Amino acid sequence: MKDAVWAIVKLAGHPKAIAEVFNIGGRDEIAIGDLARLVKELLGSDSPIVHVPYEQAYEEGFEDMARRVPDISKIKGLIGYEPRYTIKDVVLDVAAYQATCLRRGIQ
Repeated sequence: MKDAVWAIVKLAGHPKAIAEVFNIGGRDEIAIGDLARLVKELLGSDSPIVHVPYEQAYEEGFEDMARRVPDISKIKGLIGYEPRYTIKDVVLDVAAYQATCLRRGIQ
């Protein structure tokens, strides 16, 4: 999230970004099962990982991308964007945010 916020602020103030489309993301690719295991590991969770068939998770006709690895060359060339935060950083930040929300009674 921090990388994306930095990039959006930089783009908002750049005249060559007007009416353009940019990919903002990281270069790391992770399978959803690996992400689930990483979350469990980082947070010390003993929650089970439940595998739900694609057809059960999505309505008929829904198509999702098999992979998401953004091409960030355009944004790098314009504002020097380079992702600085890893997937581990993001998981820990989201967990900390959610913990704060729970303490404050925010859903």
